[in-house]
Amino acid sequence: MGFFSKILDKLGIGSARAATPSAAPAAPASPTTSTAAPAPATPSPGTTAAAPVNPIAMVDVVAQMEQRAAANPQKLNWKTSIVDLLKLLDLDSSLAARKELATELGCPADLMGDSAQMNMWLHKNVLAHIAANGGNIPQAMLD
Repeated sequence: MGFFSKILDKLGIGSARAATPSAAPAAPASPTTSTAAPAPATPSPGTTAAAPVNPIAMVDVVAQMEQRAAANPQKLNWKTSIVDLLKLLDLDSSLAARKELATELGCPADLMGDSAQMNMWLHKNVLAHIAANGGNIPQAMLD
């Protein structure tokens, strides 16, 4: 697994995905009987089966990160700093780790030589990738 998957795991996005596929096979197992029509007619049991049908369980990343920031003794601004974002997730925020993450996400080579430019690119792209994987990131943070 790559560095980015560690970020998703820390946010609970990876574990939410892992739970969804295991619940999905349970839903087709119940309509094995020929009376599949009455099963959807009962909404109470269907609600449990309806949850796995929607695998896009949005994770409120902003709330999680704000909670982590409030509990942290350092004043970290995860909204603008990739280093602070990684620190709040208890991940390696060293230059080597950020370069690994930037390479994994496809950072242009011309930005890799300038850590400030790479960090800005990396922060924006990490947020975009989190959003693409089910993290609820406000559009204003993605622009």
